[in-house]
Amino acid sequence: MDTATTYAVMYLEINIVSVILVAIIGFKTNGLSKMVAQRNFSRAINSQVLFFLSDTCCVLMKCGLLEYSNAAVIISKSIYFFSTALMCYFWFIYFEFLQDSSFVKSSRNIKAASLLVWIMLILLIINLFTGILFYVDESGVYCRGRLFLIQYLLAYIYVFAAALHAFIGIWDRSKMNKRKTLTTLVLFPVFPAGAGILQFIYPELPLACAALSIATLIMYLNWTDEMISLDPLTKLKNRKQLNYYYEQWQQQERSQPMYLLMIDANKFKSINDTYGHIQGDAALIRIANALIITSREYKESTNIARYGGDEFTLLIHTDSEKLVCELKQRINENLHQLNLEAKAPYKLTVSVGFVRAEQGSDLKELIAAADQALYEEKCRIK
Repeated sequence: MDTATTYAVMYLEINIVSVILVAIIGFKTNGLSKMVAQRNFSRAINSQVLFFLSDTCCVLMKCGLLEYSNAAVIISKSIYFFSTALMCYFWFIYFEFLQDSSFVKSSRNIKAASLLVWIMLILLIINLFTGILFYVDESGVYCRGRLFLIQYLLAYIYVFAAALHAFIGIWDRSKMNKRKTLTTLVLFPVFPAGAGILQFIYPELPLACAALSIATLIMYLNWTDEMISLDPLTKLKNRKQLNYYYEQWQQQERSQPMYLLMIDANKFKSINDTYGHIQGDAALIRIANALIITSREYKESTNIARYGGDEFTLLIHTDSEKLVCELKQRINENLHQLNLEAKAPYKLTVSVGFVRAEQGSDLKELIAAADQALYEEKCRIK
C-alpha cells in the first residue's frame, strides 16, 4: 500500500468514526426532547454529518480511491463550506436557547440570524462561475480563490458571537445557576476552532472532523448529565443528588462536621397568585442564585439542591453554629439585592431552619428536624 493510499485510509477511518459518533448522538437525542432548543441541536448534528461526508469525499478523490472529476470536487467543496456555515448557525441558535436569550424568543431574529448562511450560499453559487472562493485549475489541482477566507469568517462569526455571549453571562449575577452550562458553551468552540485553523494551514491533517465530534460528545454528555442530576428550572442539584451526596459523606471515615439547612420562600403562593407562574419561576431562580452567591462567600464546602416546590436544601461543612446563623442572614441580604436588581414588583424573602448532621444520622430524620425548625421560624415571622 503506497503512502497516498495509507493516508486516505487513515483519513477515511477517522471520519467514519466521527460520523458514527455524531450519528449515535443524533439518534439518542432524537425524540428525547421536543424542545425547540433540542431540535436545533439535532439540526446541528445533521449538518455535521453532511460536513464529515463531503470532507471524506474530497480526500478520497484526491487520493484516487474515488473517481476524480473537476465538477465532483467543486460540488463536494461547496457542500463542505455550506454545511460548515449551516452547522455553526444551528449551534449558535442552540446556545442562545440554552442561555434563555431574549434574542431567540423572536422568530424574526432567528430568521435574521440566518443571513450569513444565505450569503454563503449565494457566494458558493457565484463561485461556480467565477472561482472567487476556490477552483480547479487546468491541470486538475484544487486551488484557493482570492476570497477563500471569507468562508471561514462567515461561519466563525456565529461561533464567536455564541462564545462571547456565554462568556459575558458567566459574570452575570442573575445567571449564577447556569455558570457551569455557560462555561461549557464558552469552551465548546475552542477545540474545533483550533483544529480548523491548523487544518486550514496544513490541509493534509485530518483534525477538524475528529475535534468537532469530540466537542459534540462533550456537549451531549453535559446535556444528559443535566437531565439526570439537575433541577430543570433552577439548575441546582435535584433531590436524588442530595441523597447521593449525603450517602457519600456518611461513608467517609473521618468526615467533616456538617449542618443541613432547609430554605423555604415566604408567601410564595401569593407571588404565583398575584403575578403569575412566570414571575414565580423567576423568584425561584433568584433564590437559587442567592444561595449560590452566598455559599461562595465562605471557604467551607457546600452542596445546594432544590428539594421540591419552593423548598431548597443547603449542606455546609462546618462545626460553627454561629457561621450557620450568619449564613442565614447573608442569604436574605443577597436575595434582597438580586430582587432589587431584577426590579421585581414584590418582596422576596426566605425562612431557614437548620440542624447539625451527625455521623450515622438518617437524612429523612434530619430533613424533618430542619423542617420543624423552619416551621417555627415561619411562625415567628407571621
